[in-house]
Amino acid sequence: MLIELALNVNGRDHKVAVRADETLLQVLRDRLNVLSVREACGVGMCGSCTVLVEGRPLSACLLLAFQVEGKPLVTVEGLTPDGALHPIQEAYLTASGFQCSFCTPGFILATKALLGEFPDPTDDEIREYLAGNLCRCGSYIKILQAVKAAKERS
Repeated sequence: MLIELALNVNGRDHKVAVRADETLLQVLRDRLNVLSVREACGVGMCGSCTVLVEGRPLSACLLLAFQVEGKPLVTVEGLTPDGALHPIQEAYLTASGFQCSFCTPGFILATKALLGEFPDPTDDEIREYLAGNLCRCGSYIKILQAVKAAKERS
């Protein structure tokens, strides 16, 4: 049985027929071709599937798609409407806050949420807020530098 959902992703409305057990991650990747939302752990521990739901960072692998119907969703593709880099993306690029970049979209969205909640976070607050995002390459020093640079740009 399929459920017809109205999803708003990156400012665009979509009508999608989904199974009741489909995760938001599956729908974003498989139905809407939003490929920055990635599955690594599948249990909400790594942050690779982070999306902003009403401005809050959440794991798309843990959400059933129908749970977010009618709520605005933002992925890294939706940070700027014109396709230019967002200041946070620029900060990550300038600070080389990535290596393989598999985790980078999740870190960027978590950084956006962090700076929205705490505009001038301390290093410890940054580390605590981003603790739900894992970088398998170990780029944490550069990620911290990128967040600090993004703080200055915001």
